Amino acid sequence: MCGRYSLFAPREDIEARFGATFAEAYEPRYNAAPRQSLPVITADEPETIQRMEWELIPSWADDRSEFEFINARAETVTEKRSFAEAYERRRCLVPADGFYEWREEGSEKQPYRVTRDDQRPFAMAGLWERWRPPQRQAGLGEFGTQTDGAHGETTAVETFTILTTEPNEFVRELHHRMSVILDPGEEKIWLHGDDDERRALLEPYDGELAARPVSTAVNDPSNDSPAVLDAPGV
Repeated sequence: MCGRYSLFAPREDIEARFGATFAEAYEPRYNAAPRQSLPVITADEPETIQRMEWELIPSWADDRSEFEFINARAETVTEKRSFAEAYERRRCLVPADGFYEWREEGSEKQPYRVTRDDQRPFAMAGLWERWRPPQRQAGLGEFGTQTDGAHGETTAVETFTILTTEPNEFVRELHHRMSVILDPGEEKIWLHGDDDERRALLEPYDGELAARPVSTAVNDPSNDSPAVLDAPGV
């Protein structure tokens, strides 16, 4: 599973790396967590880094709380109704410069930050959706008016999920799943390639990775500062 990641490289480095420009103000994220608004790059707008909420809601869902997928398994992504259409039509890149995994060490779970060996930003394979809250009739005293969805939304919400696959040998020491990490040359294939080409990318990452233990402050998603990168006990 990929449940936390980071993206705090300088804005100019991220834009140069992906050949895209941030549509909104860039906010470094040291502890990106589900339900937050985070950067993605879509096939429709590959030169723009836009924001979407991390927890995919299928377009056909009546209530967003019933479908909040932060990950989609690569092995079954084409079989699940929640992901199949997005896999065909709405793929995206999720920029990151590291992700977090937890390993049991004694009686505690120690968080680790995993990065590319060269520390450069990378892309995780993602899917996105646009969900419109169902419009419902109000009570009899207000007959004829409309109310929005259960969470109070009145406009469309764009959300994304991150694909996961079997871990490579490096990540297996930390977790039994890992995000689908794309090399730079694979990113356009993920966004625009045919089905056979895309499926070939849904494999454990074969590049060089590095990992180091970080502060348990990362356990709390409200902690989003450089302090989460501190060594344990600092």
